[in-house]
Amino acid sequence: MSGLRSVEDQLARVLAAVRALPGETVQVGDCAGRTLAEPAVAAHDIPLFDNSAMDGFAVRAADVASASAEHPVSLRVVADLPAGVATDPSLTAGEAARIMTGSPTPTDADAIVPFEDTVGGLADSLDLVQVLVAPASGAFIRRRGADLRSGDVVIDAGERMGPFQVAAAVAAGVDEVTVVRAPRVAVVSTGSELIAPGEPVRRGLIPDSNGPLLAQLVVDADADLVLTARVADDGAAVAQVTADARELGADVIVFTGGVSAGAYEPVRAAFDGHGEVEFTKVSMQPGKPQAFGTVGDGCLVFGLPGNPVSVAVSFEVFVRPALLAMQGRTDIRRARLTLTAAEAWTTPPGRRQYLPAVVDLAARTVRPATAGGSGSHLAGGLARASAFAIIPAEVASVAVGDDVDVMLVG
Repeated sequence: MSGLRSVEDQLARVLAAVRALPGETVQVGDCAGRTLAEPAVAAHDIPLFDNSAMDGFAVRAADVASASAEHPVSLRVVADLPAGVATDPSLTAGEAARIMTGSPTPTDADAIVPFEDTVGGLADSLDLVQVLVAPASGAFIRRRGADLRSGDVVIDAGERMGPFQVAAAVAAGVDEVTVVRAPRVAVVSTGSELIAPGEPVRRGLIPDSNGPLLAQLVVDADADLVLTARVADDGAAVAQVTADARELGADVIVFTGGVSAGAYEPVRAAFDGHGEVEFTKVSMQPGKPQAFGTVGDGCLVFGLPGNPVSVAVSFEVFVRPALLAMQGRTDIRRARLTLTAAEAWTTPPGRRQYLPAVVDLAARTVRPATAGGSGSHLAGGLARASAFAIIPAEVASVAVGDDVDVMLVG
């Protein structure tokens, strides 16, 4: 469709305006959801010491090389090694130490015999143990540094500190990490028709679902929400809330509504003609009207359409990548798959479609989240959507069995 900017061009303009945020040092216990500005480096080996992978007996493999069920080998039990002990008992020929999982293995031992491969090995008090299976040298011993060595990079810069990453850092003795400061985001819904969730509805008024939608999406993108607001269709009110957001140190302001070419478009009234925020039409459905620019010292301003599905799509396509790029994230794209269409649907002419969709990963299929199609006002379908089906502009319709690219969001 002529006169429309491509999605890729609009995203490139957004990312070109992104500035990397500064780093800060925090305790590793406080870094969940943050992005590393510098690599996390192991302070010690993992494992810290040779230790047992089983409950059983630490032995010298040569002593029990002939052991079998028919010909057990008896060993004297000379030590008991529960978890947490630091002792290193000596083992001479014919001796063993009872040992629990995770306990340091004696220097003289080179194998662990599990309890299951002994007779009487579970007894509380034991002077002798009979070994029924000959272990290989090194059997069931976790060697020091087999996972990581001191000085190794545990997590690279640009990686998000999720639960697994935090656990790995702690295990490697990391107590502090340098992370990127979280972006500070203001969310502003525009529209004289909007009321707060829970307020009585009447003809002409609708609940502001965009505010709660964006608030959750911002938090899910590991950003800090510093302001949520609703303003009427008034350009002066938009200008004032922009000033309020900047006073709070917002790095990003996201407006919904007020960006089209109608008679009551407050975001356009506040910014159009000033040269800071550009209003354009993007070749996508929903989400064709878009506004983007910077104000002041580089605060990013997004103007998204007002319909809820348009807001959700626009955030995923433009705002979320910008928030992740500000954090220095290595990967700013959502996971994508190619699945098979389980239902047929039509697509808008000349524009890339982002259709709220339900995916069945077991069956490898995708279908629309609502029977109403891709209408940008169909907020109810978002509750069922776990993905957006992405249909190229040149495709007029999707048939059952067609391959469909899917962006996972749920």
